[in-house]
Amino acid sequence: MIIVSAVLIGIAYTLLNSFLAEPYRRRFNAIMVAGAGAAYLSSGAFGPWELAFAAAVTYCAYRGLESWAFIGVAWLLHTTLDVLHHLKGAPILPFAHTSSLGCAICDPVIAIWCFTGGPSVKEARAKLVSVRG
Repeated sequence: MIIVSAVLIGIAYTLLNSFLAEPYRRRFNAIMVAGAGAAYLSSGAFGPWELAFAAAVTYCAYRGLESWAFIGVAWLLHTTLDVLHHLKGAPILPFAHTSSLGCAICDPVIAIWCFTGGPSVKEARAKLVSVRG
């Protein structure tokens, strides 16, 4: 059930982003992934490596202000840390043991959407119609 719910959360996140026009949608997502990159800072599970990770995600988020690909890379970096935290038993939400696992499943869904250019539902539908066309 965690897999299905995590995928649905990722899809819901991308659908809700349809309400934001470009370039605000891209900029909003750069800010969101920057926040996600800092989510583990207080855990201390990996010591100073947590700071290095946060710096890498912050760099990608900054570059993501102008590039969807960098936002996608940042989400995949966050996925890596989610997996490591899950395996170590130090979840993102200490009261929810599988929260890092769920995040590790959800984040690649968002990353795939970012690598396609972060289209709104309307834009994605137009691309599908033109491909079939």
